[in-house]
Amino acid sequence: MLTRPKVQPMPLPTPRPQFKPALRGPAALLQRGASAWLIMVFWLALIGVLYLAFQQLLAPKRAVLNASGELVLPRQRDGHFYAAGTVNGSPVQFLVDTGASYVTVSQSTAQAAGLQGGEPVRFSTANGTLEGRIVAGVPVGIGGFQISATRVAVGLNGVPEGTALLGQNVLSRFDVVLSGDTMTLRPTQR
Repeated sequence: MLTRPKVQPMPLPTPRPQFKPALRGPAALLQRGASAWLIMVFWLALIGVLYLAFQQLLAPKRAVLNASGELVLPRQRDGHFYAAGTVNGSPVQFLVDTGASYVTVSQSTAQAAGLQGGEPVRFSTANGTLEGRIVAGVPVGIGGFQISATRVAVGLNGVPEGTALLGQNVLSRFDVVLSGDTMTLRPTQR
C-alpha cells in the first residue's frame, strides 16, 4: 500500500506593517503648521460670516414713507424712534423727542449746517439749565417732508455729532400715532 506523505500547509507570510517614517525637523513643523493654519483660517472665516450675519440682523430699521404719504418709524433696539433728515440742508439723524419744544442740535451740528446767530436763551432740561440760542427761519426735512422757516434750538449736549432732536415745533405738523413698535407721522391738513 502506498501511503501518501502528509502535506503540511505552508504558512502564509505575514504582511509586514508599513510604517511611514516620522517626519522630523523642519518638515514636521511645516506639516503641523499647515494644519494649524487651515484650522485657524476655518475659524476666522466662520467668525467673519457670523459677524456679517449679526451686522445685518442688528442693523437699524429704516423709516419708510408709505404710499399714503405717512412716515412710518420702527422702534429701534434702544426703544427710541429715529428718522433721517436735514437741518438747513445738512444731513442729521433725528431722534423723535415728544418732550422737546424745538428741533434741537449740538453746536458742532449747527456749525456743520451753517446755523449762525440766533437769540440767546436758557433751556430747562432734565439735566438742569443750559445756555443756548434759537435760530429762526431754518429749513428742516424729515423722511421726504420739507418744513421751511423752522426755529432750531442750538445747545444740545451729550449726543453723537449729526444727531438732532425732533421736537414739537415740527411734530405738531403731524398726527403722531404710536401703535406697538411703530410710530406713524401723518401730515395734518392745514
